[in-house]
Amino acid sequence: LVLKGISCTFREGTRVGIVGRTGSGKTTLITALFRLVEPSRGRILIDGLDICSIGLKDLRMKLSVIPQEPTLFRGSIRTNMDPLGHYSDDEIWKASTLISHSFALEKCQLKSTISSLPNLLDASVSDDGENWSAGQRQLFCLGRVLLRRNRILVLDEATASIDSSTDAILQRIIREEFSNCTVLTVAHRVPTVIDSDMVMVLSFGKLMEYDEPSRLMETDSFFSKLVAEYWSSCRRNSVERFSDYNE
Repeated sequence: LVLKGISCTFREGTRVGIVGRTGSGKTTLITALFRLVEPSRGRILIDGLDICSIGLKDLRMKLSVIPQEPTLFRGSIRTNMDPLGHYSDDEIWKASTLISHSFALEKCQLKSTISSLPNLLDASVSDDGENWSAGQRQLFCLGRVLLRRNRILVLDEATASIDSSTDAILQRIIREEFSNCTVLTVAHRVPTVIDSDMVMVLSFGKLMEYDEPSRLMETDSFFSKLVAEYWSSCRRNSVERFSDYNE
């Protein structure tokens, strides 16, 4: 999908929600930021510097991402948490402890799980992390960004495949641990971005709205319609599940 004349500013330290229906351009925007596709026109600036003038490695080292489908590699827990070997074991354990405490109500506590393994941080990870659950793989990705503490964090539909309670906990960790960072959240669940500083609404590659969510909710905006559609879908699904249960 081609992005069409999008022009806006993400101020340092703000939380920006990016929403839109399937095919609106959300993924294209993120791939452009990471230069997975090179722009044919226009520029993306970070601190006034055109990202196309920066080496790919240098650019991507300054950005952190938690994707919808977490990626793990064959190796150990240590090499997956810290692929470049920049951090000590104590720092890795600290990140794992934070996750474990935050997810105390869930059944995927990273530190307690790792501590129970004979090889601890040297425990094996198979191709694509198949020997770990989907929730644990997502926590590994969260651990990586907690270690790196980059100033720009992208959540690319990061909570699309987890339940709403885990989604809420992950969002709280992001708010608390990355309060001074610029956080871009591509949202599958529209309410996820309600407490963002700003919301960007895309449609067919165009920027339709960019404003504070509270202001958008006060008008007959694209965003307010997306929120209404989301809750309507939730209610409809609840009724269908209840009907199936009664049958």
